[in-house]
Order: sequence, then structure tokens, then C-alpha cells
Amino acid sequence: MRPDLQGLEISKGELKRLCGVGFSQVLRPPTAAKFLSEISQSLLISLLMGISGIFLNYIFPEHLVLLVFIYFLATIGLIFGDIQKFKFSNKNKNLVNLFDDVERYNDVIKAIDINDEIEAAGNPEVYLKDRDNVIAALELTREDLVRALRTERILRQHKHFISRNPELFANNLTALAALQVSDKASEHGRLLNEALQIAVSAQAEMRKLQDRRIS
Repeated sequence: MRPDLQGLEISKGELKRLCGVGFSQVLRPPTAAKFLSEISQSLLISLLMGISGIFLNYIFPEHLVLLVFIYFLATIGLIFGDIQKFKFSNKNKNLVNLFDDVERYNDVIKAIDINDEIEAAGNPEVYLKDRDNVIAALELTREDLVRALRTERILRQHKHFISRNPELFANNLTALAALQVSDKASEHGRLLNEALQIAVSAQAEMRKLQDRRIS
């Protein structure tokens, strides 16, 4: 990865530090169908554990009660975890939407990195025009995403925080919009506009949070 891309990606570890929640702790999308899919996977894991338990019972028959108890606890834990994940995700849909924005943002960085590798392999025709503008747009987008994730966490922990601290909602949309190009069909134009859309989405989620907390 080229130096100008390094440090732009929002890693899973950084994401969890920012909002206190990891990708694996939310249901995306938080729908009934997705919940049923998660439950099905948990039941499948539970079934496999049950099969392994049968074999362990042949090896350690004297520990049958303990094996059944462990199996029961594990199954309950899996199902309870799925229920909690579903409830949390439905209660915090703004956070789920921000997670989607982070994933899209990271995908843009990955796309540029792959393009750089193709260029380095001897294909100069794929050179990314206006690279500086694209990187600047991504930097501004990253700032908005980080701010949105931090704010969402604060709002989850402190209901009335937003009404007392409106300055948190200052944003870089004006500066980012100035970088947008009219040639949306070009690669650099597509990336700039993608970055802008992600930032707009992040700010929209922040404003939804603001309206919901004030009301």
C-alpha cells in the first residue's frame, strides 16, 4: 500500500475503540430474516456440539451429566447472544448504518490499493488522475466517520448530551463538496463522489441522532 493510503483505513480494532462495539456484535441488516439466519447458524453449531458430545460420552461416560450441562449452557448462550444482537441492532440502527458507511469507505481504499498494484505491475494506463484530490476527500470522509462514531457512542451513553453540545456537529461537508468533480464517469470522479456520498450518509445519521435525542 502506498504511503498516502496508509492509516486511512478504519480497522476493526479502531472501530471498536471508537464506538465500543465490533462488527460481530451487530446484525447487518437488522431484519427478521437476518435474525433467523443467525439463529439457524447457532442451532447448527449446537447440533455439531451435540454430536461431538455423544462421542465424548463414549470416551468419558462418567462425565455424562457435566457434558449435558456444558452443552445446554453453550446452546443457551448462543441463542441468547443472537437475541441480544438483534435487539441491540434494532435499537441502534444509526450505528448499523454507520458500520455500513465504514465498510463502503474501506472498500474505496481497497479499490485504490488494488488499482495501484495493477499500475505497479506494468499497466500505467490505469493511473489514477487527481490522486491528491481523491486522498484529500478520503481524509475528510474519515474525519466525518470518526466524529459520527464517537458521537453515536456518547449519545448511547448520555441521552441529553447532544442538546448541551451542538458544536460536535460541525462537519467538513462544505470542504468535501468543493472537491467533487463533474466528470462522474471517470475513475477519480467516481471515487470522489463515492467519498462524498459516504460523508453525507454519516452526517445524515448524526442528524437523525440529534433529532431523536432532542425530541
